[in-house]
Order: sequence, then C-alpha cells, then structure tokens
Amino acid sequence: MWERTLWWSLALACLIAAPIALGFGINWGLCALAGGLLVMLCWHLYHLRQLMDWLEGPLNAPLPRGRGAWEIAFAGLHRRVRVRLGQQNALSETLDRFMRAFQALPDGVIAFDRHRHIDWINERAEVHFALSAASDRGQALTNLIRHPDFVAYLDGGNYEEPLIYRGGRVEGLTLLLQIIPYGEDQNLLVSRDISQLERMETMRRDFIANVSHELKTPLTVVAGFSEMLADDYAACSEAEVAHYLKLICEQNARMQRLIEDLLTLSSLETGSSAPIEERVEIAPMLQSILADAQALSAGRHEITLTVDEPSVIRGCANELRSAFGNLAGNAVRYTPQDGKIDLVWRRREGSAEFVVIDTGIGIAPPHLPRLTERFYRVDRSRSRETGGTGLGLAIVKHVLTRHHATLDIESEPGKGSRFTARFPATVLVAG
Repeated sequence: MWERTLWWSLALACLIAAPIALGFGINWGLCALAGGLLVMLCWHLYHLRQLMDWLEGPLNAPLPRGRGAWEIAFAGLHRRVRVRLGQQNALSETLDRFMRAFQALPDGVIAFDRHRHIDWINERAEVHFALSAASDRGQALTNLIRHPDFVAYLDGGNYEEPLIYRGGRVEGLTLLLQIIPYGEDQNLLVSRDISQLERMETMRRDFIANVSHELKTPLTVVAGFSEMLADDYAACSEAEVAHYLKLICEQNARMQRLIEDLLTLSSLETGSSAPIEERVEIAPMLQSILADAQALSAGRHEITLTVDEPSVIRGCANELRSAFGNLAGNAVRYTPQDGKIDLVWRRREGSAEFVVIDTGIGIAPPHLPRLTERFYRVDRSRSRETGGTGLGLAIVKHVLTRHHATLDIESEPGKGSRFTARFPATVLVAG
C-alpha cells in the first residue's frame, strides 16, 4: 500500500511537471517536479508529526485524522490500540477481582520476595500484625515481625508444618502461621486467628477437670461411709448409721443435681433446633417459682413477687422455668438470713424483663464477665455449702439466647445483686 501510494505520488508529480517542461522549458519542468515532491514531503511530515505527538501522549488518546495512506495507517493503529486497551482493561478487572478476593479472605495474607521485602498486605494481615499496607510495603518482613519463634521458622525453611504464634504485636491474639512459596522466589505468609479455638480448648480442659473435681468429693464421701458401714455395720450405733446414711443421701442428691444440670446444659448446647413455640403464661409460672424459692428459703428470707402486667411468651415452658428458677434459687442461696429477695416481671416499651433483686453478699466487678461460664464460682467453698452445681447461670445464658433474650448483671459486694433477663417484643404474644 505504501509503495503504491509512493508511486502514484511520483507519477502525479511527473504528470504535472511534463506539460510545464514542454511549454516553458526543462528548467521550469524540473522546478515544478521539485515543488511537487516538496509538497508531498511536507504533507507526509505533517502526518508524521501527528503520529509522533500521539505516540508521546497517553495510550487512550484519540488518534489523529489522516488522508490517503495515512488514513489507512491510523485506522490500523486504532484497531490495535482498541485491542490492547481491551486486554489491559480485562487484565485490570481480573487483578481487581483477585485483590478483592484476597481482601475478603478471613485469613491474613502477606506477599514477600526472596529478600523478605513486603510486596502486598491484605486488611486482615494488617489487623493480625498491626501493620499498614500504605507505610510498610517494601519494608523487610523481619524488621516488622521480630518475634524469635517467627524468625526461626522463617530461617528454618521447613514450611510443611504451621507455626502457632503468640505474644505478637496484638495482645491476646493467637495466630496459626504458614509460609507458602510460589512463583520465582516469591512467598505468601498466611495467618489465621485461632484465639477463639484456643479459648474453647482451654474451656474444654477446664470443664473436664471441673466435672472430675465436682464428682470426686461426693463420690469419696459416699464410698467412704459405704465401706465403713459394710465393713463393720454392727459396731455403729443407730444414730451413727442414720447420720452416715443421711450424708450418703445428701452427696447422692448433689451428684444427681450435677448430672441433671450437665444433661440440661448439653441438651441446650447441642440442640440446634429452636425452642418449642408454646404459649407460656408468665404469671402462673412465676407463682410456682416463688413457691419453690420460699420452700428453699425455709422462712429465712423475705421473698416477694410483683407482676405489673400479665404476659405471654412464645417459647419453651420447661426451659424458661429452669432459667427463672435458677435465678431465684441463686438469690436464696447467696442471700444471708433475714435478707430480702424481689422477683419482678414488668413491661418496658414493647419489651419485657424478669428481674431478681437480692440483698445478698454481692459480687466483685472482676468476676461479673465470667459468671455464666460453666463451673465458674466466685467462692468455691461457699458454693458447695449452698448446694450449687456451678452450672445454673450457664443454663440461664443458653436458655435466654435460644429465646433471643439477654442477661444483664449488676452487683456490689456487701449490698446485693440484680439479675435482669430482657426479652424483645418479637417473643411476646399480644394480649
């Protein structure tokens, strides 16, 4: 195409110069030819200048307009540019999708090169290691994460097994770290927060230890007195036998309560189904709980019940009765003689709450966040004296959670406690 255009241009210049040479002489003909070629040269230089200006500009700048062969050349360039821009946009979109995917991962990811310089950090890794993608990119990884265990793991080169990383820059965080090599001397540091799993494992170990400890004492008492009676029953007086049998029955009842609470708690924790949707009349239930609390108190406390408005709740009657009974029973057990206990049911702006207020021994603030843990006791010796299993508030918490309710605890040592179970309007049945 270029050759054809060049030959046509030369032929046109000759055709113009020939008549001039014949009419005015050879010199004028040569001048006309030279002038035509000069015009052609200027025309090509003009288009070449446009092309050079476009090449120096951005890739998405509009192509200049041309004539003849230049129009064809610009059109070809325009097609190539459109293809290249389309490929570049597609690659950019793919890269953006990958970056968004890495940002959405629940794990932290840090990409670094063979010199251990950070190339990229996702948001989760920023949280795990207290880093900043804006300021820490390009920094040496070991300058920012200096823990000896991590440096040794990095230097060791054996990345088949992960590293459990504690004591980092974020307090209370336990991470599972693993390095994944990829590409040419490139690596990914992947971090996963296992703090909750570690806490659950600790709770599991504590639970097994506590159950063993709780069962050991009554079993020791039962076994000891049983062996004593079996070995030399005749040597014991009737009063001693009655006393021993009474202690055996008490410890047996204690183990039975513990096992029943364990079964209840296990059912609440493992039962994924929602509570039975019954219509639970609150007033009659609280009257029954009041009677149980008075029986447990045996006249040692002043116990009152106030129901400001009869209500009906959708849920499981047995579970709610267990939760409310545990709150009332704890108030009786931990309130000294002649103390006062108030059981209150009231409506609050569409919601409702069951409140147990006592004038008992109270609880120090550091203990309040852990009261609903299984077997957690503020005073172990006093808890055993009162007959508690250490599972009551754990059962209360699970029951309320299954009924979309919450438990608030306020207490002050020496002045008493207030336990409030708050139910949302969604579980209340309109009267």
